[in-house]
Amino acid sequence: MKRYYFLAGILLTVAALAASVVLYPHLPSQVAIHWNIHGNVDGYGDKSYAAFLVPGLMAILLILFRLLPWLSPRHFEIETTRPTYLYVMVVLLALFAYLHALILLASLARPMDVSRSLVGGFFLFFALVGNVLGKIPRNFYVGVRTPWTIADARVWHATHRLAAKLFVAVGALGFLAVLVTGWITTAFVLLMAAILAPVVYSLFYYKRLQVRGEV
Repeated sequence: MKRYYFLAGILLTVAALAASVVLYPHLPSQVAIHWNIHGNVDGYGDKSYAAFLVPGLMAILLILFRLLPWLSPRHFEIETTRPTYLYVMVVLLALFAYLHALILLASLARPMDVSRSLVGGFFLFFALVGNVLGKIPRNFYVGVRTPWTIADARVWHATHRLAAKLFVAVGALGFLAVLVTGWITTAFVLLMAAILAPVVYSLFYYKRLQVRGEV
C-alpha cells in the first residue's frame, strides 16, 4: 500500500513536469506567478522559473518525505504513521500540481478567476488534511507542532482531535463559500481562526496539566 502513495506522488510530479515541457514554447516570456486577493496580478517571473519551479519543489518534497523516517529521532519515529503521513504527502503534492496548473492556464490567457480558484483549492486541501489529522502521532514534521504538543503526548492527541474537526469543518465551509459566494476575505478569517485555535488550545491544556502537577 505504501508504494502506491509514492507512485501517486511520482505520477503527479511527472504530470506537472510534462505539462511544463509541452506548454513551454507557448508561454509568454514573463509569466504571472502571484495574484492579490482581488484577483489582480501583482507578481511576474521568467517563464523558465514559472514552468519548472513547482515541479522541482514537488520532486524535492518527494525526496524529503522518503527520508523522514530516517531523520526522525528516537521516540518521535514517523515510521509507525507512514500511511497517514504519505496520505498528507499526496494531498500536498496534489495541491502543488493544482497551483501549477492554475499558473500555466492563466499564462495561456485562459479566462478564469485565479484568486477564487486558488483559495478554493487551499480550503479543499485543509479539509482533506483535517480528515486524517487526528491519527498523526507525535513527530517533528507533520501536524500542529507547538512546544506544548511536542512536550506531552496527551496535549498532542487532544490538540489534533480538535484541529481535525476544525480543519474539516472550516475547509469544507470555506470551499463552499468561495465557490458559491466568492467571499474570500470572510473565508480567510475562518481559516486563520481554525489555525490559531489549536495552538492556543495546546498552550492552555498544557498549563492545566502543569497546574495539576501531571507534567
